[in-house]
Amino acid sequence: MADEHEIGGEGRVGELRVRIDQIDDQLMKLLNSRSACAVEIGRIKRRLGLPVYQPEREKWILDRVEKNNPGPLDSGALRRVFERVIDESRRLERLAGEAEAEKKE
Repeated sequence: MADEHEIGGEGRVGELRVRIDQIDDQLMKLLNSRSACAVEIGRIKRRLGLPVYQPEREKWILDRVEKNNPGPLDSGALRRVFERVIDESRRLERLAGEAEAEKKE
């Protein structure tokens, strides 16, 4: 069996880990941008008296993600990731709405 050094595996693994770190940084920025939108939506929903939880919108997002998934993550895995993102967005919407209500008191 060839050792990693002979086939350049160690260097390649390091390169891929650097790339993963860069992707993680991009994901963090994108998730924070998405979260900022959720905060603003929470404020607007509060002003308009709309519920935070909108199951039809969440279903639409999850269906869209599954439909447009190019892989290699399978649809179930991608769905679970987005369910978590949506859960956190809903939490932020709720907190923003509560803060909006407190400002009015």
